[in-house]
Order: sequence, then structure tokens, then C-alpha cells
Amino acid sequence: MKPEERQRLQAERERTEAELKRLRSYLETEVEHVIDGGEDSIDAAADIYEREKTMAIIQTLQNKLVAIERALRAGERGGYGICEVCSKPIDPARLEVMPHTTTCVHCQKKLERMPRPRPPTTFQLEEE
Repeated sequence: MKPEERQRLQAERERTEAELKRLRSYLETEVEHVIDGGEDSIDAAADIYEREKTMAIIQTLQNKLVAIERALRAGERGGYGICEVCSKPIDPARLEVMPHTTTCVHCQKKLERMPRPRPPTTFQLEEE
């Protein structure tokens, strides 16, 4: 891994961590406001969408942080810029846009088309 690639990934990690911290703080403040009774039920109901959106953004940033760490570890092993699925080089233009990616476009498309496992249900269906 070139030093500038490592620096770019580390800078991206720092930006992502800062944004996560900011959003978590915002969410915590909002939740405390509701717990303290600062909102009536109409206001609280109206803010649910915003809180859920914030939580979704937090999840996306957490996933991005995991990807950044994977890319940094790949760099330590000498595998940065190599697709972890097909072992072919990742297009430099893709790495420029997404320095934390560990898959080429072709393999990423395949991965996105794969069905995702469904979470287990918490109830039993009655047998007829």
C-alpha cells in the first residue's frame, strides 16, 4: 500500500468516526429530551422518522468504518487494491472514489444480487 493510500484511508476513518460521534451525540440528546418529557406525544411521533433516519445513517457509517479497517488490514498484508473475491486488481478509479472498497465492481454486483439471510422470527407458526 502506498503511503498516500494509507493516509487517505486514515483520513476517511477519522472523518467517519467524527460523523458517527456527532450523530450519536445528536441521537442521545434527542432521546434524553423525550425521556425528560420535553415533547408532547404529537411532537414525539413526528420526530420518530428523523430518529430512525439518523439510526440508519449511523449503521451505514459503522459499516463504512468496518470496510475502512478491512482495507487498512489488506494494505498491511500487501493486498490493498486486490479484490478479495476474485483476486484481480480493483480499478484505480474505483479506489479513488471508494478507497475503502475491497471488491471489484464485477464481484460487488454479484454480492449485491445474492439474497440476504432473513432474520429469525421470534414466534412460532401454528401447525395445521
